[in-house]
Amino acid sequence: MARSFSLDPGRRPWAWMGMAEWCEEDGAAQPWRINRDLAMTSASAEFVAGAREPCGVRARVFTDARRLELVTRRTNRPGGVCDVLVDDVLVYRWRAGVGDSRMACDLPGRGMRTVEVWLPQQGQAALVEIALHDASQVQAAPAADLSWVTYGSSITQCAAAEGPSETWPALIARQHDWQLRSLGLGGQCHLDTAAARTIRDEPADLISLCLGINIYGQCTFNARSLPSAVTGFIQTVRDGHPKTPIVVISPISSPLREAQANGVGMTLQDVRGVVHGAVDLLINCGDTGLYPVDGRDVLADGEAGLLFDGVHPRAEGYRLMAERLAPLLASVIAT
Repeated sequence: MARSFSLDPGRRPWAWMGMAEWCEEDGAAQPWRINRDLAMTSASAEFVAGAREPCGVRARVFTDARRLELVTRRTNRPGGVCDVLVDDVLVYRWRAGVGDSRMACDLPGRGMRTVEVWLPQQGQAALVEIALHDASQVQAAPAADLSWVTYGSSITQCAAAEGPSETWPALIARQHDWQLRSLGLGGQCHLDTAAARTIRDEPADLISLCLGINIYGQCTFNARSLPSAVTGFIQTVRDGHPKTPIVVISPISSPLREAQANGVGMTLQDVRGVVHGAVDLLINCGDTGLYPVDGRDVLADGEAGLLFDGVHPRAEGYRLMAERLAPLLASVIAT
């Protein structure tokens, strides 16, 4: 008999992935990508705000439901997009306003299929209600082949992607059927201990770290302090993953910043060189599971037209990043 099923994370936590925990806030479930108490130890309101943005948070179930209903609550900016996929095909994209917004859509197809709901990749969005209607059953979707944690800046969060299922990490995860945990933190990729400890404690068959652009832009470290900050972050991650491949990606090209010194006298070229030098140092000390990637091989100097502001890619730039990184990351797993 057809009926309705709630996908409330308190009732069906197995349906949700991509977050550390849910916290009840004024009748809504707020996803935190980094544990709330741990995020607070950053002593940064901006970092805490980023931890509350549900980039990569999604529900994934196996069901014969005919209709989906979703209510979200946005608290800090309008325009967040939710994506609905059926058997990995985008069937509905919805833009929510500030406050409580309701969406309902029919789900195409018949019989049991995989239904995914991706929450917005930017802005804070809490979950008020989510339900599947006209269904006889809802089950856990088949498990992904591999778990992947990726950490980075707004270039990993991908605000300019067309939707949350089309960030470059989401595109790669969908292509390879990997379970994604995205720690793209716009403006907040500063090698925080809270981020390192989160990755350390998260199950992962593959880890990628995109390091450098926020450090350059906000003068987080200088030439003396940056090398040990990079090695220390990686070593903390390695403590929890002694054999997991870790891919370290330096900044993609930003032509106006390559030779422009920041407030501590470092150019983007300098920052990129330090990131690679720190990785080489750890490899020489015996960590053979590290794989450095020059960000200019992901988006090159001659592809500045794909950056809408000289730093951040447009949607087509993120698609190209996924196209280039997908085989590279897969090859690391195969070694």
